[in-house]
Amino acid sequence: MSERKVLNKYFPPDFDPALIPRRKQPKNSQQVVRLMAPFSMRCNTCGEYIYKGKKFNARKETVDGEDYYGIKIFRFYIKCTLCSAEITFKTDPKNTDYSAEHGASRNFEPWREEKAVEEEDRLAKLEEEENNPMKALENRTVDSKREMDILDALQDIRARNARNERVGHSTDLLDKIHMEEIETEEDRERRLLEEEDEKLVREVFSKIPLPDASEPSGSTASGEGGAQDSPVPVVTMKRKAEGQEPDVQSLLPEEARALISSKTFSQPPVKKKRTDMKNSLGIKIKKNGASAKPKVAV
Repeated sequence: MSERKVLNKYFPPDFDPALIPRRKQPKNSQQVVRLMAPFSMRCNTCGEYIYKGKKFNARKETVDGEDYYGIKIFRFYIKCTLCSAEITFKTDPKNTDYSAEHGASRNFEPWREEKAVEEEDRLAKLEEEENNPMKALENRTVDSKREMDILDALQDIRARNARNERVGHSTDLLDKIHMEEIETEEDRERRLLEEEDEKLVREVFSKIPLPDASEPSGSTASGEGGAQDSPVPVVTMKRKAEGQEPDVQSLLPEEARALISSKTFSQPPVKKKRTDMKNSLGIKIKKNGASAKPKVAV
């Protein structure tokens, strides 16, 4: 039982393979092979449709006098499933496909039409570039721009995936927060440019307090409650980034300068503290009872 499964056969010591007679076959003999229909087709005899992938017992032979850069071309013979008419098709190594030869016609395939149109457009584009150098330069510029956009999008996707992978592998919450805050090189450059622009704006525009428009620092409003200091008004002025700063008075309009000069914003008068006249004159009032008259001691 185990003998029929043996792969190695016994050869006697005096075995000579040259003594085995050769079998004579014709030069282009056909071989029977099992294959599937490489494309959908329709029989020209009975009109039967044969879908792609239908299995057949076919005969294969080599086409005489035809090759593609040394690659052999094979022909296959099959029979229609309805009328048993002979159908032949060949290999097409140029397009890495098969081509119908006899007995059947290939069904329409839209993607093949699209490929043919694309090939025609490519050939027309090459011919136009040969005749028009400016058109060739324009096409190269468009192609380079498209490639740069694709590379930028790919780089963004890679950076996002790397950031997500780092965040996913980290187990600690603080590590995840730290990984999320990691900036890419482009984000860092953009942030530095924004900081430079903001610094330049701060140099050009600045806020300066008015000199006489408010109370001096440290003074509080009058009253026993002790109110807080009044806010100091400020003026936003534009100045040159390099050079001397202009005077605040020269930047104000005529009405504001007139108000400042008229002391309308001057400090209000301070109320005098009420003095006790009795103690200052040395008068003492004594009461001896509810009905007694007060005595004045001098």
